[in-house]
Amino acid sequence: MASRPNLILVHEPEAACRTRLAAEGFPPERIVEISSYLAQSTDIAPEFDAIAAECGRRGIDFLPVELDDAAQAFARRDPASTLVWTLTDGIAYFRGGAAPALARLHGLPTFGADDTLFALCQDKFRSGAVLAALGLPVPAAGLARAGEWIVPPQSSAGYFVKPNRLGAKIGIWPDSHCRSADEAPTISRRIFEHYRDDAIVQPYVAGRNVRASFLAVDPSADSRALGVALVESGGDFQTMSDSLSLYGETGEAAQATGTRSEPALEPLANSQPLADAAIRRIGGVLMDGLGLRDVFSADFRVDADDTIHLLEFEVCPGLPCFDFRDYCRRQWNMSLAEAMAEAVARRLSDALPQPTLAMHTGV
Repeated sequence: MASRPNLILVHEPEAACRTRLAAEGFPPERIVEISSYLAQSTDIAPEFDAIAAECGRRGIDFLPVELDDAAQAFARRDPASTLVWTLTDGIAYFRGGAAPALARLHGLPTFGADDTLFALCQDKFRSGAVLAALGLPVPAAGLARAGEWIVPPQSSAGYFVKPNRLGAKIGIWPDSHCRSADEAPTISRRIFEHYRDDAIVQPYVAGRNVRASFLAVDPSADSRALGVALVESGGDFQTMSDSLSLYGETGEAAQATGTRSEPALEPLANSQPLADAAIRRIGGVLMDGLGLRDVFSADFRVDADDTIHLLEFEVCPGLPCFDFRDYCRRQWNMSLAEAMAEAVARRLSDALPQPTLAMHTGV
């Protein structure tokens, strides 16, 4: 008798990360900042019952598993009826990149990119080199370590300096946009002192912030199913303090005090249809050339003349974040829980009857 299909959602909690960082000697303030990258583990926990219910309606068992318990959860699972979805990535400060590798070790199929991309996306300098080799419009990058140049940046009228292996706006301050190459090493020294990380230094690119989101609710979905949205936060770029007020445990505190304010979202096609089409073409290259699949996001800057700058991609987008929820509603006419369960059901369709999918074709 065939096993009942099951979805294992692997996530690394903020608390587990804080314990590990404390053991490594990071001070409390830095621990809070760094662990905030894992905020979606905190934010999605209240959704577990809804995800389980939607999976149950489709004949699937849902099992959320903390990363430290993943190896045991994978043991003796049936590859024909199991799908592993890794919620949080990481190869340096975070460890989620181990989950798809563990799944491969146990012969279990995964939802999302393969484990090689989990490693690549966490190193902005290396991933930028790969994206540039694919002919994508990535700003040229320099690399600095503790105030010393490893790779000097190309000449520019301004620079943007941020940690090389940290996301969620960690280490991005109001002065991260600096005016000269002489200022960048000073910021890189601060990044190294705070986070023990190198700094990627790119030419500052003007324009509006755009997020492209993707979830293969329909397994045949291509870049036309991208949700391409302007993200209007009221400033030129989001800082670490902006991000901390939105997500996870620090975001919950901000909401309780009334200091939480989500950026506004607007489909890019409404104002810049040519740029929207260009980003969808880039999305096709990311899927066909780089190997992104199932679920991912990418960040862009878009000029008024429709010039596109690709900043980075994520293999584990913030599913419970406001922008991804908006994408699920606009593109698939579903809640987050419905969209996740439907995507998994479609991937496990050999063991399930085909469900009826009400698709919404808007951006």
